[in-house]
Amino acid sequence: MPGAASAQEKPPVFEVASDEAVKQARANLDAQTVEMMAWHFHESTGCPFWLEYAKSLPFNPLTDVKCFDDLKKFPPFEDEWLRGGPVRRWVPKGLADQPIYVFETGGTTGVPKSRVNSRDFRTDYEMFSDTLPEKYFPRGANWLMLGPSGPRRLRLSIEHLAQHRGGICFCVDLDPRWVIKLIQKGWMEHLEAYKQHCIDQAITVLEAGHEIRCMFTTPKLLESLALALEKKGTTLGKVGITGIFSGGTEFTPQWTRFAVEELLDGAFMTPTYGNTLMGLAASRPVTPADGYTIAYYAPQPRAVIEVVDFDDPDRVVPYGGTGRVRLTTLTKETFIPGFLERDEGERERPYAKYPWDGISGVRPFRKLAATTTVGVY
Repeated sequence: MPGAASAQEKPPVFEVASDEAVKQARANLDAQTVEMMAWHFHESTGCPFWLEYAKSLPFNPLTDVKCFDDLKKFPPFEDEWLRGGPVRRWVPKGLADQPIYVFETGGTTGVPKSRVNSRDFRTDYEMFSDTLPEKYFPRGANWLMLGPSGPRRLRLSIEHLAQHRGGICFCVDLDPRWVIKLIQKGWMEHLEAYKQHCIDQAITVLEAGHEIRCMFTTPKLLESLALALEKKGTTLGKVGITGIFSGGTEFTPQWTRFAVEELLDGAFMTPTYGNTLMGLAASRPVTPADGYTIAYYAPQPRAVIEVVDFDDPDRVVPYGGTGRVRLTTLTKETFIPGFLERDEGERERPYAKYPWDGISGVRPFRKLAATTTVGVY
């Protein structure tokens, strides 16, 4: 994904990936793309939606898509396709005999978008597990999941992450759709009461002697939890937390510095950017030398993030430039080409550990920001 250096770009203080590593990663992505075309568009393995849709295309995905860039031949992916059923039209024939999960996004207005899953959520979090430092996320440790429950992928994913690492996951009951409704109605007293209800659940679990060392939560809930513990005369560190995996659009360099200096009491925090369609994008180390910049890298070649021009989504912006997130999902369970996300950010150079483009400064897409209610994130 070539792009000239931007005047906005700061000299990198992290280890930039070598040209050879970037070239190899691109070759892997091209190979994954061709393999997924052979799977999703073959009559014996493909999913009903894509097999039917292919009849209307002026090209043959099986023969005319030879690399990742060839996916631009597809028309823009419409998120309305993911709303409503029958959801089995998204299940590839090659996986029809497997247990199928369905995970939802949003849903505060209208029919929520759905994504079918068989093993993808486990694979994504097993890959992410390999990025966690053992010192702070010891294997065998128990986890607390303080985040959205219900029809979301996140709860089962965190539970699997804990189990994959040899631990047990404790969960709270949290409905983010109700949180968003409270915000939209302006019922701030009710919002505060519900937030406190969720924090009370978490503290009850943390003080119950379950030897919890690791946790997932969102930035807003992490701050509320730390402040609630402070009122009780304790801290995250004192109740035994050593590693925190956190995700959400509220991450900023300023908030991260505040969290490190005021909230964590020595616990290690790793930010992530994820959603139901992409999986999980890990971050490179957040350091003072890098201005606490939070840069995320998608789990290529299973998913790809591009930062594209606001007016021309087929044009990737220069490094350091600002654009909208375009997501492509390339797994046997799900193929989604060129999905324009509700987020924007800055294009980051390939990192040594993740030799492909990244994104920093993730925030709601400017044209939708006024109508986006962030809620617990």
